Amino acid sequence: MSRPTVQRAFEMSRLPRSTIGSLVLLLFLSGCGPFLLIPGGELSGGVSEVPSDWSFTKDISTVQLECRPSDPYSVNIWATGVGKDLYLHAGANRANWVEFIEADPRVRIRIEDKIYELRATRVEDPAEFERFANAYDEKYGVRPRNENVAEVYLMRLESR
Repeated sequence: MSRPTVQRAFEMSRLPRSTIGSLVLLLFLSGCGPFLLIPGGELSGGVSEVPSDWSFTKDISTVQLECRPSDPYSVNIWATGVGKDLYLHAGANRANWVEFIEADPRVRIRIEDKIYELRATRVEDPAEFERFANAYDEKYGVRPRNENVAEVYLMRLESR
């Protein structure tokens, strides 16, 4: 019996070539950075000066967060800019990125093609959380599910 060629293997496969190609592309892209819900590694792009006002993010729903500089881990996440402050919110979910930030607060954010090097600090002030929650509601059309600042992970990002 002869060995099947690669082409014959594709023909014998139940998946169409376009599906196989898409899967290969997905695997390739997921190694470069976060892809949809799949975390990635180090973000690529040029580092930019940190803006003094994050209001320009009101029309950008998702940004990319990189944390754990020793072994970069990146995710797609919602971000809310309120004047000079940029916030990331995990709710009461102690996500991997929250744990990594607690171990090392140095983060990088990619917005469009620019990367900003920042430091994350957990917000524990109810008045600041309320200011964030109002902006979050205005941007995404829903308030955070849990508004008890002692139970949630809200990170304010600021210049290093």
